[in-house]
Parts: sequence; C-alpha cells; structure tokens
Amino acid sequence: MVEGTDFGRTYCIHVQDGSVWIFDCGEGSQVQLQKSPLRPSRITKVFITHLHGDHLFGLPGLMCTLGNMVPDRSDFTLEIYGPQGLRKFVRDTLILSRSALTYEYVVHELIPVAEQYPEDWNTWPADNLATGSLHPQEKQGKDINATCDLTWNVFDGQSVCVKAGAVMHSIPSFGFVITEQDEPGKLDADHLRVLGVPPGPLYARIKKGEAVTLPSGKTLDPLDVLGPPKRGRRVTILGDTSDSFKMVDLAQSSDVVLHEATLENCMEEKAIDMGHSTPKMAAQYAERIGARVLILCHFSQRYKTVPVNDTDLCVDVLLKEAQQELTVRGCPCTVILAEDLMEFTVPRPSS
Repeated sequence: MVEGTDFGRTYCIHVQDGSVWIFDCGEGSQVQLQKSPLRPSRITKVFITHLHGDHLFGLPGLMCTLGNMVPDRSDFTLEIYGPQGLRKFVRDTLILSRSALTYEYVVHELIPVAEQYPEDWNTWPADNLATGSLHPQEKQGKDINATCDLTWNVFDGQSVCVKAGAVMHSIPSFGFVITEQDEPGKLDADHLRVLGVPPGPLYARIKKGEAVTLPSGKTLDPLDVLGPPKRGRRVTILGDTSDSFKMVDLAQSSDVVLHEATLENCMEEKAIDMGHSTPKMAAQYAERIGARVLILCHFSQRYKTVPVNDTDLCVDVLLKEAQQELTVRGCPCTVILAEDLMEFTVPRPSS
C-alpha cells in the first residue's frame, strides 16, 4: 500500500502494483471518484464490510460507471468481496435494470458465523442466497468460510494479502486487514565480494532468500549476507461496529486503523444501541492493537466540519475525545479525522 483516499464512506487503497482497491461503496462514490485523481481503469477489487445502504448502494452505479469510463475491458474481471447476500444484491440489481457491463465480474462471499447475527434476525429474515441464472457478465464466485480462529482468508497475492474478521453491528459486519509481505533485508555486497560472488543474477537469487552454490562449491545461506527483513505495512479497515475486539489478534501491529466514531463519548449508550462506536471506543481499540495511526470515520451528521451557527457541533470534538483517551492511556498513536478526498500515505515501519 502506498496511500489511501477517503470518499466519505468509501475508502481506497493504492497498491504498489498500481491497482486501486475500493473498501465500501456508498451512494455518492461514483461522483466522488470523478472528482478525484484516481484512474477508474486502476480499480481491480472492491471489498464491502456490510450490507447497509450507506456502504453498498453505490456499487451497482460504480460498476456501470467503470464500464462507461473505460469501455474496452473485455480481458478484465472486477473482483468483489463481501458478506453473504452481496452476490444476490449485485446480480438482481444489474439484471432487473438490464445493465450490461463491458467487463466481467465475480462476487466472493464471506459466510458469517452465528454470533454475527442480531438476536432479532429471525423476526425479519432475509433470503440472502443468490439463485437463478448468472448475470451475462458474471462469473461464479466462491464462498469463504471462517477458520477456527474467526479469520476469513479473503485474498492472498504475491505481495499483499487480505484477511477479514468479525465486528459486531446490527447486521453481519466485517473488518479487513491488508498486509504487505515483508521485504528481504539489505544485501551485504562487501561480504559477497569477499566471498568471491560477483554482482549479477546470484545477487537476485540471494535477495529472494535462495541458497546458492558459490564458485568454490560452498553453499551460501542467504541469512549470512542479508540484513534484517523490512516489515511490510498493515492497514485495518473496520465496518460499522459497536465492538471490534474480536479482531484484536488479526489487526495487531497495524500501521493504520480506520475505525468509526459515530457519536461523542457522552452518547456511548446510544451509539452501542445503534451498533456504533464513540471516539473513546475507537481509541481503546487502537491502543489495544498497537496501531501507529488511528483514522476516525463515519461521523453522525450532527457534527459539522464547519459549524454554521452556535448550536452546531464541530466534528473536532470527536478528534479531541480520541486524543484525550489515548493520552490517559499513555499511547503515542496519532489520531486523524477522515475527510472527503483525503489522501494519506501509510508510513513504513522503522523495523
């Protein structure tokens, strides 16, 4: 990851290979995308944390917009990940609106566990299984089940992997942890020259961690000439939640965590009742996982970026409450408020 961009309730990560991954897709996402410097052709994956409209309803429109903005994508497949029910939502919406796409797509569903469903779920049951024919541009996706430690293995690439964990909300909700692979340590070129290894292809093999045979016939262990590995960066993006502590182990040592702070601390009971969090709760989670940066997001409309009159509440109150909680705990984590079109470069760990 190099940097992230905030579209309100849509978040983007720029991956080092040049692609862009979208996390959640609220109603105004395609409008914000057009205002941003992001190139639509770079979007390759979409991750949805939960199926509430303010995190989802922009997805069908975005999918159609991507086709209109980049018309020739016959060799491309958009990969979409999210809770069970997402496949049905996308398929039915596109079929009912007879929306043809210029590319193929696939929806991989995370299958929730029983404890993610609210107690009253059966009073308003939802048929979340996709049935019938696939959309003309749809590929059949896979179902992703939780492991015994409540981890969903979402994506495993050459340089980045994505895992998901459960957070508690009024419907099944997930958090995503995006982790770069560690990079090999610095090559000790001076030591290699002493060993008689000339610069060239052998250096690349050693850098990859391969044992090589020297001209002398001796086998060289790469650990003898490589410095400590450089830890990859880790970003945690949580869905709406009133309790994110089931994801402590999975998100441990995150460089950045995006955590909602819907209401101020004095309204904690109401926030939890609605399935949401306060700045204090977000700060406690950030401290628990050892995050270096906490980005607060998902603010209630009662908080204004620029108060118009004396009765308006400024969103800065949420920032101050999170900072105060971290100070009390002696935690050096930096707190930032998410803003529309904000870009943030994820710092590399020092070790």
